[in-house]
Amino acid sequence: QVQLVESGGGLVQPGGSLRLSCAASGSIFSINAMAWYRQAPGQERELVAAITSEGRIDYADSVKGRFTVSRDNAKNTVFLHMNTLKPEDTAVYYCNMIVRPALIERSYNYWGQGTQVTVSS
Repeated sequence: QVQLVESGGGLVQPGGSLRLSCAASGSIFSINAMAWYRQAPGQERELVAAITSEGRIDYADSVKGRFTVSRDNAKNTVFLHMNTLKPEDTAVYYCNMIVRPALIERSYNYWGQGTQVTVSS
């Protein structure tokens, strides 16, 4: 059983910074893409940033230049460094990984439980 556990959310003032972490645990053979999504109240879940196993990175236009995604393959962990936060960044942030479990010939899509990020003065 593969599980994703997130940490690092909280309340921050506009212009501040936060770092989110998401670690995968369980019997894992490999992890392809890792990504962060967010969902604000009344809105659909949207992609924030993604990083493949080859290191290709994509960002939503709204966070380019402010957010940085990175991964530690040895620890099966993905990070999201968020700088210059704005009130419109307020949302529940979810990590997502495409994981191939050990002894399984295909990959599956896994989600974290979500962590609240609130940007407010």
